[in-house]
Amino acid sequence: MRVVVTGGAGFMGSFLCEALLDSGFSVIVVDNFSTGSLSNLAGLLGRPGFHVVRGDLRDPGSWVEFFKGSYAVFHFAANPEVMHGLRDPLDHYHQNVTATANVLEVSRASGVKFFVFASSSTVYGDATVIPTPEDYSLKPVSVYGATKAMGEILCETYARLYGLKCLILRYANIVGPRLRHGVIYDFLLKLSQNPQTLEILGDGTQKKSYLHISDTIEATLKAFKRIEEAGEHTITYNIGNKDWIIVKEIADIVAEALGLENVEYKFKLGTPDGRGWPGDVKLMLLDINKITRETSWEPKHSSREAVEKTAKALAEELGLR
Repeated sequence: MRVVVTGGAGFMGSFLCEALLDSGFSVIVVDNFSTGSLSNLAGLLGRPGFHVVRGDLRDPGSWVEFFKGSYAVFHFAANPEVMHGLRDPLDHYHQNVTATANVLEVSRASGVKFFVFASSSTVYGDATVIPTPEDYSLKPVSVYGATKAMGEILCETYARLYGLKCLILRYANIVGPRLRHGVIYDFLLKLSQNPQTLEILGDGTQKKSYLHISDTIEATLKAFKRIEEAGEHTITYNIGNKDWIIVKEIADIVAEALGLENVEYKFKLGTPDGRGWPGDVKLMLLDINKITRETSWEPKHSSREAVEKTAKALAEELGLR
C-alpha cells in the first residue's frame, strides 16, 4: 500500500519514512525543503517504492496527483520553530494551518482513508494538571501551539463530515540524530563558537519531557495500527516520556558530550518568570497512560538518556567531537 509523508525530508519525517518502508509500505515524500534536507533521505533514495516530490503545501500544485490512490497521509510538514511565531505569526499560520487545510482537502478529494496529524504538547499551554492528559483543555500560549490546535480542529471536523479517519499525535520534545533545531542543537552550536561561556535562554529551570526518535517512531506506528483496527473516526494520543529534565541539566550534558569543563552559564530571561521567550512553556510533562493502555507502547529511553544519546550523535554529525 502507498502512503504519503509530508515533510518527509525533515528530522521526524525521514525516520518515519524509513520505518514505513521497512514495514512494507511504498512511500511518497512531499517536501519543499525549506527546513528538510535530501541528505536525511540519503539511505532511502533508490529503494523500491520510494519517491520524493518537491512541492509547497501552501499552494496546491503538481504534488496533488500523488495523493490519488494513497492509503494514508502522514502530515508532518510544519515550521517547528516556536519562536518563529513571534517574528512572523502570519507566515507561521500559513506554513502550519493553510498547509494542513490544503493537505486535508486533497486527502479527502483523493479518497485517502487515514490521516495522521503531527501535533504538539504546546497545544496545552501552561497546563495546571501535570502529567497532562489528552482531555485537558487546549490553551496554547504560542502561535505555534495555536496553529497545531487549529490543525487538530480541522482534522476532527473532516473526520466528522467526510469519514476521513484521523489520528492526532501530540508529541513532546522529540530528539535524536539529524535534529537541526531546539535546545540541544542550539547549545552545541554556541559552545562550538565559545567553549568557555554558554548563553541559556530563560533561567535554566524550565522542565520538560524529551523522547528519543526511536521511541517516537515505534509509538507512531503502534498508534497507526490502532486506528486502522478501531471503529473511531478520530483518536488522539500524547506521545512523550514518563519523566522530565531541566534545561540546566541539558547544558551540563551537552558540555560533557563536547568534553568541556567549567563552562560558565549566562542566563538570558525572556520573561519575568524565567521563560526563554514569550510563548515558551516552562513546565511540560504529558500523561501517556492512554497510548500505553491501548497499544502497549512504552518508551525505552528516559528523558536524560534521550538527551545524552542525541548530544553525542549531533556532536559527531557536526564534526565537534
